[in-house]
Amino acid sequence: MIKIVDLHSWLGNQKVLDGVNLEIKKGEVLALIGKSGVGKSVLLKHIVGLMKGVKGNIYINGEDITKCKGRKLEKLREKFGFLFQGGALFDSYTVYDNVAFPLREKTKLPEDKIRERVLYELEQVGLKGMEHKYPAELSGGMKKRASLARCMVTDPEIMFFDEPTTGLDPLTANAINELIKRTYDRIHFTGIIVSHEIPEIFNLVHKVAMLHEGKIIAHGTPAEMIRSDNPIVREFIQAGIESGKLKIQLEEEKNGE
Repeated sequence: MIKIVDLHSWLGNQKVLDGVNLEIKKGEVLALIGKSGVGKSVLLKHIVGLMKGVKGNIYINGEDITKCKGRKLEKLREKFGFLFQGGALFDSYTVYDNVAFPLREKTKLPEDKIRERVLYELEQVGLKGMEHKYPAELSGGMKKRASLARCMVTDPEIMFFDEPTTGLDPLTANAINELIKRTYDRIHFTGIIVSHEIPEIFNLVHKVAMLHEGKIIAHGTPAEMIRSDNPIVREFIQAGIESGKLKIQLEEEKNGE
Protein backbone atom coordinates (compact mmCIF):
# COMPACT_ATOMS: atom_id res chain seq x y z
CA MET A 1 0.00 0.00 0.00
CA ILE A 2 2.85 2.42 0.89
CA LYS A 3 6.38 2.09 -0.45
CA ILE A 4 9.11 4.66 0.18
CA VAL A 5 12.26 4.38 -1.92
CA ASP A 6 15.51 6.26 -1.17
CA LEU A 7 13.78 9.43 0.10
CA HIS A 8 16.02 12.45 0.80
CA SER A 9 14.81 15.76 2.22
CA TRP A 10 16.25 19.00 3.53
CA LEU A 11 14.85 21.71 5.81
CA GLY A 12 16.94 24.78 5.03
CA ASN A 13 20.57 23.75 5.43
CA GLN A 14 19.73 20.66 7.50
CA LYS A 15 19.32 17.26 5.92
CA VAL A 16 16.38 15.54 7.64
CA LEU A 17 15.80 12.40 5.59
CA ASP A 18 18.87 10.66 4.23
CA GLY A 19 17.70 7.78 2.06
CA VAL A 20 14.58 6.46 3.80
CA ASN A 21 13.35 3.07 2.59
CA LEU A 22 10.16 1.60 4.02
CA GLU A 23 7.27 -0.60 2.94
CA ILE A 24 3.85 -0.95 4.58
CA LYS A 25 1.46 -3.61 3.34
CA LYS A 26 -2.28 -3.20 2.91
CA GLY A 27 -4.09 -3.50 6.24
CA GLU A 28 -0.86 -3.15 8.20
CA VAL A 29 -0.39 -0.53 10.93
CA LEU A 30 3.16 0.64 11.60
CA ALA A 31 4.54 2.58 14.57
CA LEU A 32 7.16 5.12 13.53
CA ILE A 33 9.44 5.76 16.50
CA GLY A 34 12.58 7.79 17.13
CA LYS A 35 13.91 10.73 19.11
CA SER A 36 12.27 14.15 18.93
CA GLY A 37 13.42 16.16 15.93
CA VAL A 38 14.57 13.24 13.78
CA GLY A 39 11.95 13.92 11.08
CA LYS A 40 9.05 11.58 11.84
CA SER A 41 6.40 14.23 11.21
CA VAL A 42 8.37 15.43 8.18
CA LEU A 43 8.22 11.92 6.76
CA LEU A 44 4.42 11.86 7.21
CA LYS A 45 4.13 15.18 5.37
CA HIS A 46 6.11 13.72 2.47
CA ILE A 47 3.86 10.66 2.30
CA VAL A 48 0.70 12.76 2.06
CA GLY A 49 2.26 15.12 -0.49
CA LEU A 50 2.52 18.20 1.74
CA MET A 51 6.31 18.30 1.27
CA LYS A 52 8.55 17.36 -1.61
CA GLY A 53 11.89 15.62 -1.24
CA VAL A 54 14.98 16.39 -3.30
CA LYS A 55 15.27 12.74 -4.28
CA GLY A 56 13.29 9.52 -3.96
CA ASN A 57 9.86 8.07 -4.62
CA ILE A 58 6.75 7.40 -2.53
CA TYR A 59 4.26 4.94 -3.96
CA ILE A 60 0.68 4.83 -2.69
CA ASN A 61 -0.97 1.69 -4.03
CA GLY A 62 1.42 1.82 -6.99
CA GLU A 63 0.97 5.56 -7.70
CA ASP A 64 4.04 7.77 -7.15
CA ILE A 65 2.75 10.71 -5.08
CA THR A 66 6.00 12.62 -5.64
CA LYS A 67 5.00 13.01 -9.29
CA CYS A 68 1.33 13.86 -8.71
CA LYS A 69 -0.04 17.39 -9.05
CA GLY A 70 -3.39 19.15 -9.13
CA ARG A 71 -6.52 17.02 -9.35
CA LYS A 72 -4.49 13.79 -9.48
CA LEU A 73 -2.88 14.63 -6.14
CA GLU A 74 -6.25 15.61 -4.63
CA LYS A 75 -7.75 12.33 -5.79
CA LEU A 76 -4.95 10.36 -4.15
CA ARG A 77 -5.30 12.32 -0.91
CA GLU A 78 -8.98 11.41 -0.73
CA LYS A 79 -7.78 7.98 0.41
CA PHE A 80 -6.12 9.55 3.49
CA GLY A 81 -7.20 10.43 7.01
CA PHE A 82 -4.81 12.49 9.16
CA LEU A 83 -5.14 12.86 12.92
CA PHE A 84 -2.95 15.82 13.88
CA GLN A 85 -1.32 16.33 17.28
CA GLY A 86 -3.65 19.18 18.27
CA GLY A 87 -6.71 17.75 16.56
CA ALA A 88 -6.89 20.70 14.08
CA LEU A 89 -10.60 21.30 14.69
CA PHE A 90 -12.18 24.54 13.50
CA ASP A 91 -12.85 26.59 16.63
CA SER A 92 -15.85 28.42 15.14
CA TYR A 93 -17.58 25.18 14.07
CA THR A 94 -19.57 22.84 16.28
CA VAL A 95 -18.42 19.25 16.64
CA TYR A 96 -21.13 18.27 14.14
CA ASP A 97 -19.98 20.80 11.53
CA ASN A 98 -16.33 19.85 12.04
CA VAL A 99 -17.09 16.19 11.32
CA ALA A 100 -19.42 17.07 8.43
CA PHE A 101 -16.87 19.41 6.84
CA PRO A 102 -15.01 16.92 4.59
CA LEU A 103 -18.29 15.44 3.33
CA ARG A 104 -19.65 18.87 2.46
CA GLU A 105 -16.39 19.89 0.79
CA LYS A 106 -15.57 16.71 -1.13
CA THR A 107 -18.88 14.99 -1.85
CA LYS A 108 -22.34 15.74 -3.20
CA LEU A 109 -24.15 13.82 -0.48
CA PRO A 110 -27.50 15.30 0.57
CA GLU A 111 -27.62 16.79 4.07
CA ASP A 112 -29.74 13.95 5.47
CA LYS A 113 -27.09 11.40 4.43
CA ILE A 114 -24.34 13.59 5.83
CA ARG A 115 -26.20 13.82 9.13
CA GLU A 116 -26.60 10.05 9.23
CA ARG A 117 -22.88 9.45 8.73
CA VAL A 118 -21.75 12.20 11.11
CA LEU A 119 -23.95 11.00 13.96
CA TYR A 120 -22.86 7.41 13.36
CA GLU A 121 -19.15 8.29 13.59
CA LEU A 122 -19.69 10.46 16.67
CA GLU A 123 -21.39 7.53 18.36
CA GLN A 124 -18.50 5.24 17.40
CA VAL A 125 -16.00 7.53 19.16
CA GLY A 126 -18.16 8.01 22.26
CA LEU A 127 -19.40 11.54 21.50
CA LYS A 128 -23.09 10.84 21.04
CA GLY A 129 -25.06 13.91 22.14
CA MET A 130 -22.00 16.18 21.89
CA GLU A 131 -22.58 17.36 18.32
CA HIS A 132 -23.73 20.85 19.40
CA LYS A 133 -20.57 21.53 21.45
CA TYR A 134 -17.70 23.74 20.28
CA PRO A 135 -14.02 22.66 20.53
CA ALA A 136 -13.42 25.11 23.39
CA GLU A 137 -16.01 23.19 25.42
CA LEU A 138 -14.24 19.85 24.95
CA SER A 139 -11.46 18.18 26.93
CA GLY A 140 -8.24 17.19 25.18
CA GLY A 141 -9.41 13.60 24.85
CA MET A 142 -12.78 14.66 23.42
CA LYS A 143 -11.04 16.83 20.83
CA LYS A 144 -9.01 13.81 19.70
CA ARG A 145 -12.22 11.75 19.50
CA ALA A 146 -13.94 14.43 17.41
CA SER A 147 -10.91 14.65 15.12
CA LEU A 148 -10.90 10.87 14.68
CA ALA A 149 -14.61 10.95 13.80
CA ARG A 150 -13.86 13.61 11.17
CA CYS A 151 -11.19 11.35 9.67
CA MET A 152 -13.38 8.26 9.67
CA VAL A 153 -16.47 9.90 8.14
CA THR A 154 -14.84 9.69 4.68
CA ASP A 155 -13.95 5.97 4.99
CA PRO A 156 -10.17 6.46 4.51
CA GLU A 157 -8.04 3.61 3.20
CA ILE A 158 -4.91 5.01 4.88
CA MET A 159 -4.69 6.67 8.31
CA PHE A 160 -1.87 8.81 9.68
CA PHE A 161 -1.65 9.53 13.42
CA ASP A 162 0.87 12.17 14.51
CA GLU A 163 1.45 11.73 18.26
CA PRO A 164 -2.26 10.99 18.93
CA THR A 165 -1.87 10.92 22.74
CA THR A 166 0.47 13.89 23.22
CA GLY A 167 -0.58 16.12 26.11
CA LEU A 168 -3.11 13.64 27.50
CA ASP A 169 -3.06 12.08 30.96
CA PRO A 170 -2.31 8.32 31.06
CA LEU A 171 -5.94 7.24 31.47
CA THR A 172 -7.14 9.40 28.57
CA ALA A 173 -4.17 8.32 26.44
CA ASN A 174 -5.06 4.67 27.04
CA ALA A 175 -8.66 5.41 26.07
CA ILE A 176 -7.55 7.04 22.79
CA ASN A 177 -5.25 4.11 22.02
CA GLU A 178 -8.10 1.69 22.66
CA LEU A 179 -10.34 3.78 20.41
CA ILE A 180 -7.77 3.62 17.60
CA LYS A 181 -7.60 -0.15 18.04
CA ARG A 182 -11.40 -0.50 17.89
CA THR A 183 -11.51 1.75 14.83
CA TYR A 184 -8.94 -0.45 13.10
CA ASP A 185 -10.95 -3.55 13.94
CA ARG A 186 -13.97 -1.88 12.31
CA ILE A 187 -12.32 -0.30 9.25
CA HIS A 188 -9.05 -2.27 8.71
CA PHE A 189 -7.19 0.76 7.36
CA THR A 190 -3.50 0.84 6.51
CA GLY A 191 -1.83 3.17 8.99
CA ILE A 192 1.22 4.91 10.40
CA ILE A 193 1.31 6.04 14.02
CA VAL A 194 4.06 8.41 15.13
CA SER A 195 4.41 7.93 18.87
CA HIS A 196 6.74 8.06 21.88
CA GLU A 197 4.37 5.92 23.98
CA ILE A 198 6.55 2.82 24.39
CA PRO A 199 5.69 0.04 24.94
CA GLU A 200 1.94 0.95 24.85
CA ILE A 201 2.03 1.69 21.12
CA PHE A 202 3.38 -1.81 20.44
CA ASN A 203 -0.01 -3.24 21.39
CA LEU A 204 -1.69 -1.35 18.52
CA VAL A 205 0.58 -2.12 15.59
CA HIS A 206 1.80 -4.94 13.39
CA LYS A 207 5.22 -3.46 12.63
CA VAL A 208 7.61 -0.88 14.09
CA ALA A 209 10.21 1.22 12.28
CA MET A 210 12.83 3.41 13.95
CA LEU A 211 14.03 6.61 12.27
CA HIS A 212 17.52 7.71 13.29
CA GLU A 213 19.84 10.22 11.61
CA GLY A 214 17.65 10.34 8.52
CA LYS A 215 17.42 6.59 7.95
CA ILE A 216 15.24 3.66 9.01
CA ILE A 217 17.76 1.75 11.12
CA ALA A 218 15.42 -1.04 12.26
CA HIS A 219 12.11 -2.48 11.08
CA GLY A 220 10.17 -5.47 12.34
CA THR A 221 7.38 -6.74 14.56
CA PRO A 222 7.10 -5.28 18.07
CA ALA A 223 8.56 -8.50 19.49
CA GLU A 224 11.50 -8.36 17.06
CA MET A 225 12.18 -4.73 17.95
CA ILE A 226 12.14 -5.47 21.68
CA ARG A 227 14.66 -8.28 21.09
CA SER A 228 16.81 -6.13 18.76
CA ASP A 229 20.57 -6.27 19.30
CA ASN A 230 20.96 -2.77 17.82
CA PRO A 231 22.20 -0.67 20.79
CA ILE A 232 20.39 2.49 19.59
CA VAL A 233 17.06 0.63 19.34
CA ARG A 234 17.54 -1.11 22.67
CA GLU A 235 18.42 2.13 24.48
CA PHE A 236 15.42 3.97 23.00
CA ILE A 237 12.91 1.25 23.82
CA GLN A 238 14.28 0.74 27.33
CA ALA A 239 14.06 4.49 28.01
CA GLY A 240 10.44 4.42 26.86
CA ILE A 241 9.62 1.51 29.12
CA GLU A 242 11.24 3.20 32.15
CA SER A 243 9.41 6.43 31.37
CA GLY A 244 6.13 4.51 31.20
CA LYS A 245 6.80 2.92 34.59
CA LEU A 246 7.47 6.37 36.07
CA LYS A 247 4.21 7.74 34.66
CA ILE A 248 2.26 4.87 36.20
CA GLN A 249 4.03 5.34 39.55
CA LEU A 250 3.32 9.09 39.61
CA GLU A 251 -0.32 8.53 38.64
CA GLU A 252 -0.75 5.94 41.41
CA GLU A 253 0.82 8.31 43.95
CA LYS A 254 -1.45 11.11 42.74
CA ASN A 255 -4.56 8.94 43.04
CA GLY A 256 -3.49 7.81 46.50
CA GLU A 257 -3.33 11.33 47.90
